Amino acid sequence: MADRLTVVTGGSRGIGAATVRRLAAQGHRVVIGYRAAAGAAGELAAEVGGLAVRAEVSSPDDVDALFDAAAALGQVTGVVINAGITSPIGPLADTAVPDLRRVLEVNVLGALLCARRAARDLVGGGAIVSVSSAAATLGSPGEYVHYAAGKAAVDAMTVGLAKELGPRGIRVNAVAAGTVHTAIHELSGEPDRPHRVAPAIPLGRAGLPDEIAAAVAWLLGDDASFTTGAVLRVAGGL
Repeated sequence: MADRLTVVTGGSRGIGAATVRRLAAQGHRVVIGYRAAAGAAGELAAEVGGLAVRAEVSSPDDVDALFDAAAALGQVTGVVINAGITSPIGPLADTAVPDLRRVLEVNVLGALLCARRAARDLVGGGAIVSVSSAAATLGSPGEYVHYAAGKAAVDAMTVGLAKELGPRGIRVNAVAAGTVHTAIHELSGEPDRPHRVAPAIPLGRAGLPDEIAAAVAWLLGDDASFTTGAVLRVAGGL
């Protein structure tokens, strides 16, 4: 896989960092997109021999700068659209408009901008994998309906883009992650949420970043060569 060059957005921590490490171990050269965690991104890049590039995914200019930096290293063959945020837990009626706007800007517009640039840059085949959420079908009532709606949009993008790019040999898939032990729950105001919801998960626990990264890596790899337009659920049974 020496010729595999993969861009991972939101790659400085959590599922993104686990994906970067797994791909690097499999021989991918990795370009790590990050927004604020410059120190963590730089350390990870040094660890895996990759490149860290600051990119706010809701900014078209930043997305172009990220992909331009990757293109300078060679032909991009894979893209992991992972960057995402949430906002304080609560019913939709109480959710502030700035929180609604920010979550949708990052999780939907950001995904679309990255997918658009990936569609332009992947020539001669390749693969795009988005990190979605089981919330897209569960709805997340009373917690973050807007986040769930945004992830449903990512699932729709995955299906449509897979059909659009399939004739060019580009596969497009998503991983619908369940509740995972990551720092994203700090943004929701409930860092211990994975422990709270664990009893409702059929497997009795929240997931680990490496478990989601494994699914992402599989969808990027040759073993998934006939898989496109799929939303692979990795959610402990929910």
